[in-house]
Amino acid sequence: MAHFARLDENNIVLRVHVLGNEVITGEDGNEDEALGSAYLTKLHGKGPWVQTSYNKKFRKNYAGRGMTYDAERDAFIVPKPKEHPSFVFNEDICKWVPPTPKPETVEKDGKVNFHTWNEENVEWELNEVILD
Repeated sequence: MAHFARLDENNIVLRVHVLGNEVITGEDGNEDEALGSAYLTKLHGKGPWVQTSYNKKFRKNYAGRGMTYDAERDAFIVPKPKEHPSFVFNEDICKWVPPTPKPETVEKDGKVNFHTWNEENVEWELNEVILD
């Protein structure tokens, strides 16, 4: 299956459509994004239509409603979380992430230590759960 995001005039994803691979396969047997875009334009109207990968094989992230398509990065990007103003943009994965990496979750002596992000203190907080 092929997936295409319909964008508005600001490159915001409005919706994602699914097409059969036969729609985007050219006479040469190769997939062609332009075929899918032309098909969807004929069916639903003007796009732009940009192919997205459910398996994240290209364009970094699978498109979803409200995400932005950044043509320079050739990536779909989720908006910065309002509840996490400290998060920074990771160029490699095109996602907003905490400013420090999450510590490893550890299970030991019937307890699990895991961490949750505390935006107020801008740090990871240790939590402990006792296993039954």
